[in-house]
Amino acid sequence: MKQTRQTGQGGQARPGRRGRSALALACLLAILAMAACGGGNATTTTAEATTTAAPTTEATTAAPAGDAATDATTAAPTTAAPTTAAPATTAEAPAQQGFAENVTIEIPVYERAFEGWNVTDNYYTRWIQDSFGTPNNVTVKYVAIGRSTEVPDYQQMLAAHQAPEIIFHYDMPQALAYYGEGVMQELDYAEIQQYAPTFWGEMGSTIEQYGSVGGDKVFFFAKRPEADNNVTLLRKDWVEKAGYKVEDLTSLEKLNEMLLKWKELGLGKLGAKLEQNNFTYSYPFREWPIDEKERALYSDLSVADFTWKPTEDYLRNLNYQYNNGLVDSEFYLRDDTEAKWKAEFVAGKVGTLNFYLASNTDAISATLANDPSAEFALLPPSAGVPEGKQPQGRGYWPFGMIMGINYESSDDERIATWMLLDWMSQPDNLFTLQNGVAGQNYALDAQGLAVKNADYAGDSVMSQNNNKDYWCLVIEGAEYADPAVTKLSRRINWTVPGYDDLTDQLFANYDAATPYRTPDALFTVILPKVAEYKADLNELWKELYVKCATCKEAEFDATYAAAKQEFLDAGYQEILDEKQAFIDAGDYA
Repeated sequence: MKQTRQTGQGGQARPGRRGRSALALACLLAILAMAACGGGNATTTTAEATTTAAPTTEATTAAPAGDAATDATTAAPTTAAPTTAAPATTAEAPAQQGFAENVTIEIPVYERAFEGWNVTDNYYTRWIQDSFGTPNNVTVKYVAIGRSTEVPDYQQMLAAHQAPEIIFHYDMPQALAYYGEGVMQELDYAEIQQYAPTFWGEMGSTIEQYGSVGGDKVFFFAKRPEADNNVTLLRKDWVEKAGYKVEDLTSLEKLNEMLLKWKELGLGKLGAKLEQNNFTYSYPFREWPIDEKERALYSDLSVADFTWKPTEDYLRNLNYQYNNGLVDSEFYLRDDTEAKWKAEFVAGKVGTLNFYLASNTDAISATLANDPSAEFALLPPSAGVPEGKQPQGRGYWPFGMIMGINYESSDDERIATWMLLDWMSQPDNLFTLQNGVAGQNYALDAQGLAVKNADYAGDSVMSQNNNKDYWCLVIEGAEYADPAVTKLSRRINWTVPGYDDLTDQLFANYDAATPYRTPDALFTVILPKVAEYKADLNELWKELYVKCATCKEAEFDATYAAAKQEFLDAGYQEILDEKQAFIDAGDYA
């Protein structure tokens, strides 16, 4: 169990959030406990394939929550050593050689259910312990956070006083909700500068600009370069068997027309999954140009915009696809981030797969093992967009992971966390986390790029997203000093051997959709109603949207109207009223 002692510089008492009472905190923890039992509202990053693959907050390489970027190169390694300057905050603070008494810190890491990968015990967690932890007398324990159950996982751990030192999320509304629940410490910027000077040098200005709420210094961030490798993989051979070319898929109408041909030929269906916890599905159905106030009111990564006209249009199309046998009829059973959907793609039952393209993906090779004649392309950005609309997507805020320090972390635990972030920010350490071991995972070419050994399967093998879930605490995607080299490094890390054309399409698609990516409104105040109703609404959303998608076409209007009213009555109307008041007051950017 965490200690609740909080002290500041010189061991003086560190105040909690202003105006918080013990009774209020007890009530909040009780609410957390009940919410944990009520179901999830985590953020996932796979876009719904019945539309275009819209980016989420989690990005990749040179750039949230998205989701799991997979670029894994950075500037060439240096010989910089970990920074362990002597702290002066507590009597137990570390000297040059580390803490006088062992300090244990618990660090969150996403569990993505990668086959054969233990997120809390592997070569790299042991390397971090040996290289950073042991020399500083710090025990680094990793705590698995389900990628699709992130928020309920945190809620349960917070209610049980067992949460890790860092409380993180890719979405600012949820981060503000954590702040509103009183589970984050107020930060001392001077302390971060002292114990994490390299990290602060990269992120200090961003932290100072975006990290305060109501005067409290609460959040710190990972760096976010600008890039994305989220794609929808397409069976090109099926497209051509249906009498089309990939470039013919210029609208949702054209896509549906081709899917009807797939059905006639018995080729397969459009891939999809249960849409939950990460609500980017409606972007292609929105009007362009955007109405900023309307977007601020409805668009929210963590709460579905169920009553907005774009959602009605999205659901109407999904209902049409379902009733006409064009989409995976059991899409609502594919409730994880990728694995179940990928299994359908590999088996040849669906012809699309939304995922993060990476050099070490096995989706293509596994499909070829079942069907050696399979050919692949990427779905164009316009393929899921109704005629007359634009391929809109969610733009990124200028930071990646949003983090706070657990209110129950001690001074030593907090300081050791800053030290770990600084150690990870050192170029040589970051390079190893992102690329592995020289001569095993990669070899440096003449330009200093780490060229991956795709066949390596030894002890230092990396996770399927190039260890992103460890180093995302300091940067959302890897980059070199030279932007041209950064792009080349992305190409290397995103290119499946033998499929350079897919990477070409990725870059072309990204550039084509760039003018239509816009970030959600960034509210500068807590949204209490969002925090109050989010978990319940996310559970209700799954029930209602599946009901709307699977009812008979003739019953759609009545089904949607009833579902919309039920959603409003369950708390969404209160969320809209609250947001409107803040919009009218100008409390958003």
